[in-house]
Amino acid sequence: MNLRTTLVACVALTLAFANPAIAQQSAPTFPTDDAVLRRIWAIGMDSSRVEQLAGTLFDSIGPRLTGTAIQRNAQDWLVSMYTRWGIDAKKEQFGTWRGWRRGPSHVDLISPRVRTLEATMVAFSPGTKGAPLVAGTIILPHFEDSTAFVRWLPQARGKLVLISAPPATCRPTSDWTQFGTPESRARLDSVRAERTREWGNPNVRGTGYSAALGGGALGLRLDKAGVAGVLTSRPKDALGTREIFETYNTRSPTLSLSCEDYGLVFRLTERGNNPRLRLDLDSRLLPEQPVFNTIATIPGTEKPDEYILLSAHFDSWDGSSGATDNGTGTLTMMEAMRILKQVYPRPKRTIRVGHWVAEENGLVGSKAYREDHPEVVAGLQAVFNNDNGTGRIVRLGATGFPNGDVHARQWLAKLPDVFRNQINYIGVGVPGTGGSDDFSFYCAGTPSFGLGSLNWNYGTETWHTDRDTYDKVVFEDLKMNATIAAMFAYLASEDPEKISRERVDLSVVADSIDRANAANPPAPGSPVRPPPLRAWPSCGLEAPRKTRPRL
Repeated sequence: MNLRTTLVACVALTLAFANPAIAQQSAPTFPTDDAVLRRIWAIGMDSSRVEQLAGTLFDSIGPRLTGTAIQRNAQDWLVSMYTRWGIDAKKEQFGTWRGWRRGPSHVDLISPRVRTLEATMVAFSPGTKGAPLVAGTIILPHFEDSTAFVRWLPQARGKLVLISAPPATCRPTSDWTQFGTPESRARLDSVRAERTREWGNPNVRGTGYSAALGGGALGLRLDKAGVAGVLTSRPKDALGTREIFETYNTRSPTLSLSCEDYGLVFRLTERGNNPRLRLDLDSRLLPEQPVFNTIATIPGTEKPDEYILLSAHFDSWDGSSGATDNGTGTLTMMEAMRILKQVYPRPKRTIRVGHWVAEENGLVGSKAYREDHPEVVAGLQAVFNNDNGTGRIVRLGATGFPNGDVHARQWLAKLPDVFRNQINYIGVGVPGTGGSDDFSFYCAGTPSFGLGSLNWNYGTETWHTDRDTYDKVVFEDLKMNATIAAMFAYLASEDPEKISRERVDLSVVADSIDRANAANPPAPGSPVRPPPLRAWPSCGLEAPRKTRPRL
């Protein structure tokens, strides 16, 4: 062994001792002699495919907006990968959704100075019909009522209308906390609160219309009035990030601008500098297109009519790559199925994965699947859902099912120590009211277990933003997630008894929460605590089988 090799070895040993997680992952302690669990660990942690899969899905394929050809191509790739691994997979149509094709786009400020703007067409935006569009800008005024708004509309014809609040700052709150004086922070808080009141939904500036996610009903009314386009901005509390959603306009383009460039255009307009923008936008609105869930199955041998359902939505908004929302959940479940096919090819119960679409449009795909497959709902042993970013799984609960709690504790007791120490188990818990696809199942009374991930600033940096890209994925965490999902699926499949559908008494839980809140009232100025649930959440309306606008 030469000196260089010796030094490298010493560094590796030092790192292992300094970081217990590294040592644990190389030699985990298992509480049982279960050979399948050990084999799942070996393949999941030592022979992972998540990086290769991520390269294809996030970089080569990209975002998976519902109703687009890109999403359908991505689903074909999903099916091909499962087929390559020897797993039966198919696309299952449940309806249609409006179609759209995004092409190249370019937006420039050309007066009073020249600058290429950081701007993106929101999803489903019309383009500029093959030629650049040059137009001036106008700020949506404050109106006394909707009648005054209608009288003003002719002034907006042929203009680019700014309908979002001007930013008070484009620095994150953390900067102000670290560097600002108490006076400057108080002044900023006051300005932000005033602008939220002034520009917030549903009565944006007195028009009586909501701007929703990217224009909403207000955008449609401006579209009808003949505006040249709609300018919006939805910055997050992180440097350089913004949300990018959708429009229902059919003639006037809708753009999302960065915080900095929206602020620039707003100030120039407000000061009477008469800015002019040039838009060169290529897109095509298409009629309703078929939409599909992608389903892959490893059939059960002893109880084929009982199901373990791995769940992760496949669709994304298309302002970036959809990496952590929910590409990482997708890869977690793909990799879990690949591992299970190798180590547990003949499960006791059927193990199925659902890659849902139109989750971003209201949990549509998973809801439709629940409605179309009552036999699966009747036979569900457990649903495991992952949809909150790239971080390692650190939370698990039984979502309000007491017998699910009993089974979950038994599964956890069999996991290797690194996973047991990592996961905060919250017990029986209570159901939520929506938010991800597990709701589509637990609202119907099926035992569900949300695999909650470590934050990694998901809410401010990647969730629905223009920065949700490959480079934000933490692959060590993702490998662990796939391994955990495979272990839970295996243990749930092997359970000797089916989990009962008994639900927690939410009225008793609510009374307990109310007593605790009364004994510990919130501090002055803190957010109002929402009232606790007192009844099991309803599944709501049936899944739409064609586009249902959200305005």
